[in-house]
Amino acid sequence: MKVVIVDDTQINITLMQALVNRIDGCQPICFTESAVGLQWCIDNEPDLVIVDYMMPAPDGIEFIQRFRAAPGKSEVPTLMVTAAHEKEVRYRALESGANDFLTKPVDRIEFTSRVKNMLAIRQSHLVLADRADLLAAEVRKATAEIRAREREAVFRLARAAEYRDPETGAHIHRMAHYSRLIAAGLGLDDVQQELILEAAPMHDIGKLGTPDLILLKPGKLTPEEFAVMKQHAVIGWEILRDSTAQTLQVAAEIAHSHHEKHDGSGYPLGLSGANIPLFGRIVAIADVFDALTSQRPYKPAWEFDKAWDFVAAGRGTHFDPACVDAFLAQRDAVIAIREQFRDPEEPPL
Repeated sequence: MKVVIVDDTQINITLMQALVNRIDGCQPICFTESAVGLQWCIDNEPDLVIVDYMMPAPDGIEFIQRFRAAPGKSEVPTLMVTAAHEKEVRYRALESGANDFLTKPVDRIEFTSRVKNMLAIRQSHLVLADRADLLAAEVRKATAEIRAREREAVFRLARAAEYRDPETGAHIHRMAHYSRLIAAGLGLDDVQQELILEAAPMHDIGKLGTPDLILLKPGKLTPEEFAVMKQHAVIGWEILRDSTAQTLQVAAEIAHSHHEKHDGSGYPLGLSGANIPLFGRIVAIADVFDALTSQRPYKPAWEFDKAWDFVAAGRGTHFDPACVDAFLAQRDAVIAIREQFRDPEEPPL
């Protein structure tokens, strides 16, 4: 335990240093200049500070005031050494943050007892701080495990949808990363970016409830068939909406809203503008762009530039303008994602 002694009289320093050396586990650190001692205490981690009142500036009271004002020093015990008759000084010292007092001349037994008591208090504070850190670490660990289980659930459900949907696993990865890219371009923080990356793959989970004859039809759907297909947005929302996991709650919102259009002509609710949840607006662009540039049973893949121009043309009608701008401003990053998660049968751009 580091015991700092600050006194401008060397004989007092020598006496208190000798007494501290007799206490097991203690290291005395002595200063005859209060300003130097104060700076050391601020820059380091003392376990007890013993400071004389009568010193050149800063005196004992100013020393304690400035020490207490430093970050992380409010719990360090302090003892002030004063003359027995200096009651007003003691009152001011208490108001400044002193924990206890020693009177001059210093009594060996009283000094040892008070120092031991103050160090016991310090030790208790350190134990509590360690315990708080341990509990915080355990909470972080438990939270990470919960998040990992949520992510696993998301990707397992997304893979289940893949078995019935002609879309590939690469599509799910690409559109999720496009979504995070747009979120970053909009200035969303890292937590929100990670959340949309994890939740976006669930956007079409409702296709689990779409009949195969419609889902896998190689040609254009009839109006009646398309009406059935559109129900996947509602089915996905109903599958996920009652989850207590944040990722799945967001995934439910995305599943329900990513086919809405900025001008209100989308489905299932015909929402428009800012009434469409932000994550739904983001995923709408990511999903459409990747669907256009990917081959499907009912269509060949579009060229990259043609799909790029389609997104640009949909600004303010199909897509949210701010989301379009965030996407189009990051062409190189979009190409990099496209190449990173390219289907094996697809040629490079």
